[in-house]
Amino acid sequence: MFTGIVEEIGQIVAIDGDPAVNVVLTITARTALEGARLGDSIAINGTCLTITAFDARQFSVGLSPETLRRTNLGALAPGSPVNLERSLAFGGRMGGHYVQGHVDGVGVISAIVPDGDSLRVTVQPPVSLSPFIVEKGYIAVDGVSLTVAALDDASFTIAMIPYTRDAVIMGRQPVGTPVNLEVDIIAKYVERLTRAHRREEV
Repeated sequence: MFTGIVEEIGQIVAIDGDPAVNVVLTITARTALEGARLGDSIAINGTCLTITAFDARQFSVGLSPETLRRTNLGALAPGSPVNLERSLAFGGRMGGHYVQGHVDGVGVISAIVPDGDSLRVTVQPPVSLSPFIVEKGYIAVDGVSLTVAALDDASFTIAMIPYTRDAVIMGRQPVGTPVNLEVDIIAKYVERLTRAHRREEV
């Protein structure tokens, strides 16, 4: 479980392996390695992965074909920046919202518009995720807990203050960039329960 509060921006230093079998990412980090152990969970652009090797300056994770199909991690290259967050420690503060690290789909940044000292970033999500996105509700974009500021039938917009822009990769990404999306788990449970109820009424 994660909070959607990015701890640091890491950088891809190596990508090895065969995408049809397994890919290993090696990423530089400092804060995200504090207290690290083999087998720990870590969110990379909002994707929950397992640390398979590490030293004082970097760590490695494996990407299965399933992960590559469902996330934007296959589009990364050496030098790419990534959002990093360690899993939530028991008793830790909950600064964002409950984020599982299970990417629901990949959206695309469709517009970036200055708004005072903030940026309004618009994302087009997959059509299948639209029912789970509500104005002023939570959404995780590349692992960042954000509030939906505006919404229409085809897209949603979030507002990024300068502090957030400096702490995460979003906001420095251009229009057309794919982003990992995870909708609020409560919305998914509600939809599942109401769907079952509708079937019972038929």
